[in-house]
Amino acid sequence: MTYRLFVHIIFLMMPFVSVNAQLLSEKNNFTRQDTLRGSITHERSWWDLTYYHLDIKINPDDKYISGKNTIQYKVLENKNVMQIDLQPPLKIKKVLQNNEELIVKHDGNAHFITLKSNQTVGSLQNIEVYYEGHPKEAVNAPWDGGFSWKKDKNGNHFVATSCQGLGASVWWPNKDHMYDEVDSMLISVNVPKNLVEVSNGRLRKIEEFTDTKTYHWYVANPINNYGVNVNIGDYVHFSEIYDGKNGNLDMDYYVLRDNLKKAKEHFKDAPKMMKAFEHWFGPYPFYKDGFKLVEVPYLGMEHQSSVTYGNNYMKGYLGNDLSGTGWGLKFDFIIIHESGHEWFANNITYKDIADMWIHESFTAYSENLFLDYYYGKKASADYVIGTRNGIANDRPIIGFYNVNNEGSGDMYYKGANMLHTLRQLIEDDEKWRHILRGLNSTFYHQTVTTQQIENYLSKESGIDLTAFFNQYLRTIKIPALEYKIENKQLKYRWTNSVGNFDMPIQVTINEKEQWLFPKADWKTMPLNSNATTLTIDPDFYVYVKKL
Repeated sequence: MTYRLFVHIIFLMMPFVSVNAQLLSEKNNFTRQDTLRGSITHERSWWDLTYYHLDIKINPDDKYISGKNTIQYKVLENKNVMQIDLQPPLKIKKVLQNNEELIVKHDGNAHFITLKSNQTVGSLQNIEVYYEGHPKEAVNAPWDGGFSWKKDKNGNHFVATSCQGLGASVWWPNKDHMYDEVDSMLISVNVPKNLVEVSNGRLRKIEEFTDTKTYHWYVANPINNYGVNVNIGDYVHFSEIYDGKNGNLDMDYYVLRDNLKKAKEHFKDAPKMMKAFEHWFGPYPFYKDGFKLVEVPYLGMEHQSSVTYGNNYMKGYLGNDLSGTGWGLKFDFIIIHESGHEWFANNITYKDIADMWIHESFTAYSENLFLDYYYGKKASADYVIGTRNGIANDRPIIGFYNVNNEGSGDMYYKGANMLHTLRQLIEDDEKWRHILRGLNSTFYHQTVTTQQIENYLSKESGIDLTAFFNQYLRTIKIPALEYKIENKQLKYRWTNSVGNFDMPIQVTINEKEQWLFPKADWKTMPLNSNATTLTIDPDFYVYVKKL
């Protein structure tokens, strides 16, 4: 998801106890609906998604949607009550299995369907969920999402969906939990004849009727719920073939008719992105589905193989450099950031939104890796260090589990600086690149937990990173290197740190670079003189305090 552009108030060294109290209060406010949405309930766990066919009609004049979702699943346990999610004001009209209508019990956004037929373990089954209504209109897409019902400057409908966090069930009925990705999907959308509809995957066919058209898009790869999207507008299309790591990759672009000329120039950042990210992260994960950039009436979102774009054809973030260094104006933020999510969000996907840092920290970090590839290591370091001005340290990066709760927005640039710091610990840049590529091959098309990512990084780096991740992900405390020089001795230690925090750090002492290995207890190092200068390598995200 895109980073919110606002001014953070930075509370340096904020007492951790007050934040714990705030989070405890927040935790106590979670509801039954939060649990039904955010946990793997008994009514979800017994069946495994295999295929969706979302077949809908969208009427932009009335802001209305109707149709059905056919859900195919594999039976894992012999049970007969299934949870399907759909948020009001949309309503389920009926549910069928084997042409028989089923009883549905409604509990807020969760709907419990009692199946009549025997659910034999190992069998493939289908249900059809019919629904309709006026879906929630986005208030501030993509953060407070839903349907964006807009018009272009020529008066044509310009419509798009966005729903991360809020949930895909805000506009279509599904198993709305990230742990179970559907294996493949057909998206059929009927729209007015004068408009074009673009969704994920590849266009199979267009059916023409008297006043409407139905676009059929097929997704051949596993896809998470919020990655599914609908985009409707007076689109024109252009494309190119990219010579990628896994062969020819179709790169398609859908933009408003009046923006075609500038899009052809501005979207040159897309193949540049692909080249840099295939270098750092490995092959683009969705060759079967191709890659698309689709213009939308909001800022943008990482919809799988259908990345949405609304950055007004400007460099930076709506013309701003989030790093304050100038380097952020060397690329279109939305093209680079949202496309980076194809590796971290769409290929590797969190099981629980509490672990959203897996998406956002790595993708925010991808911005400076893009700069590294084209402008060098110093440019990339300056950029990521510059983004520290946007870190609030308001609450931990990891949220609460099983209640659909994401952690602090610091998952973006505190997370990126955490990864930049980790790169320094590994030292060997080629090894670091190997680790990033290994993440995307080891967890290819999988949903994961924080612990899996932590364990992988510890194993592949050869460093026990337990305390490192506890420090940066689970507290708001930024480690402080405290030191003093007296009697020709350097005394130093870590403070404001978790137990067993012993991260080595690179310093310069009298113009000589060297490593220190601080712990919580004072350590001592002999010096030639008390007139010693010591500076910390700024690539490490730490504070420093001279006594």
